[in-house]
Amino acid sequence: MAGMKVSDYILQRLREWEVDHVFAYAGDGINGLLAAWGRADDHPRFIQSRHEEMSAFQAVGYAKFSGKVGVCAATSGPGAIHLLNGLYDAKLDHVPVVALVGQTNRSAMGGSYQQEVDLQNLYKDVASEFCETAMVPEQLPNLIDRAIRTAYARRTVTAVIIPADVQELDYSPPTHAFKMVPSSMGLGRYAPVPDDADIERAADVLNAGDKVAVLVGQGARGARAEVEELADVLGAGVAKALLGKDVLPDDLPYVTGAIGLLGTRPSYELMQGCDTLLMIGSSFPYTQFMPELDQARGVQIDIDPHMIGLRYPFEVNLVGDAGETLRRLLPQLRRKKKRPWREKVEKNVARWWEVMQRRAAVDADPVNPEYVVHALDGRLPDDAIVTADSGSAANWYARHLRLRGRMRGSLSGTLATMGPGVPYAIGAKFAHPERPAIALVGDGAMQMNGMMEMVTAAKYWREWADPRLVVAVLNNHDLNQVTWEMRAMSGAPQFEESQHLPDLPYAEIAQRIGLEGVRVEKPDEVEAAWDRALTADRPFVIDFRTDPAVPPIPPHAEWDQIQAAASAVLQGDSDRASVVKQGLKAKVQEMLPGSRHRADRPGAGAGDSAGG
Repeated sequence: MAGMKVSDYILQRLREWEVDHVFAYAGDGINGLLAAWGRADDHPRFIQSRHEEMSAFQAVGYAKFSGKVGVCAATSGPGAIHLLNGLYDAKLDHVPVVALVGQTNRSAMGGSYQQEVDLQNLYKDVASEFCETAMVPEQLPNLIDRAIRTAYARRTVTAVIIPADVQELDYSPPTHAFKMVPSSMGLGRYAPVPDDADIERAADVLNAGDKVAVLVGQGARGARAEVEELADVLGAGVAKALLGKDVLPDDLPYVTGAIGLLGTRPSYELMQGCDTLLMIGSSFPYTQFMPELDQARGVQIDIDPHMIGLRYPFEVNLVGDAGETLRRLLPQLRRKKKRPWREKVEKNVARWWEVMQRRAAVDADPVNPEYVVHALDGRLPDDAIVTADSGSAANWYARHLRLRGRMRGSLSGTLATMGPGVPYAIGAKFAHPERPAIALVGDGAMQMNGMMEMVTAAKYWREWADPRLVVAVLNNHDLNQVTWEMRAMSGAPQFEESQHLPDLPYAEIAQRIGLEGVRVEKPDEVEAAWDRALTADRPFVIDFRTDPAVPPIPPHAEWDQIQAAASAVLQGDSDRASVVKQGLKAKVQEMLPGSRHRADRPGAGAGDSAGG
């Protein structure tokens, strides 16, 4: 290790941990690391974003779709601050991400020096499981090892702060001496399982139920076969938290889709009608969308004892890996011979997809956003990775896209921040350069940062085995989700100054930076645009000019919520005529013969389909 700097050793240790990419932005607080990257022939690969927050989002997207730790890096002060929103996104969605951040020289710390921020305090919440500052070379490799190991083990954010002068020191390893902390590589594979007695108790509860509902989240992703077998044995319906949208295929007839305010009516009815609830690998937070507290007997399976028993008065709490726990539970379950509950669930699911098709077919001015996403559904490549941004785009992603087979999808589930749609997709392309990625984003998110991250796509797309990265912009000149929340929840008309967005030629900008794009202003152009984008030889931006008056009415909405929206627009909303028209049209689609639903169901409060 003669002649090796601390910065060289950090990159070497990352390579030993099989870190292939670091999503980062330069700054003099990490000059030592940048020089080391030059000496290391850019390995691990330095992926340059347009903004540190985007680097963090790309690390999150990479981690979500690869299963590996995402690593991001930024300079001291402003760079470290910019990472925070993306890091909180990782923390709240339980994604392993490590942040490497610079700091001013040790001699200047505490001296109110330029770009000096108290990073230990700033990061103590977002990286609460592990946040340490390297003050001497001998602290390595322990700091890197523990940061990565903790991020994996706790599925969270960790941080290592490296003062600029420490990066330039000659590396010397810890010795066999007092107050030295040597370290070792690797994280052993393990899958915790519950006690046998607890599994027996859980089986008794599930066997006693006649109407079993299952709610799965991202923690069940590795247990698809076991969940399918359990649903078959118990005659259960399965709803999905939005972060678990890709856990089970949506073409299974008993999968009711998303749950929550962005969810489906079949999921709502599944929870309203069940007598037994099994929740697997989810921290779905909105209990108002779950059974009444005295309605169902409950069993929860979660790998994290900190998150067990958190959302419902479960009778049995099983702490363990989803797959291993289900493999022990399944032999003790009795097959339900009479299956009227399953038949009812499947009938509701079939009816729901008819309603979705009808809603997508509603005329709008100029284009119905539901039709835009519904048209994508049947065109999704078998190995597609789909991301969605926060806002009304998440509604249509949740309700109209059926993820099947190997397809993957995600969004900012718990933080529900604006802006990750495009950088998630870029992170996905580095995780799986051989697979196509599709991002559904609103024009607000595209203006906030998505458009500039197309510059990042333009910089790197030639390296991807499959160059397809399709960004669909739902361009309605409105911060649409908040507008509808104001109408439906507050009964307030649209406030133009906060909600109206200027138009941008998104497709034209994409073309100017060497990508492709098209603007769609008529419904009969939608399908051709998708076909063109999905066969393009480079990243492609589709600027869909959509109607802001198509309401994301929840399928279980109370009539008084719909009335609040109508009364708001009648009080003076700038778009009031078309809003009322579209709202009633959309509701009518749920009332058509063959798709009858009770309109007097208990209403849902504010919430989301988020949660693990």
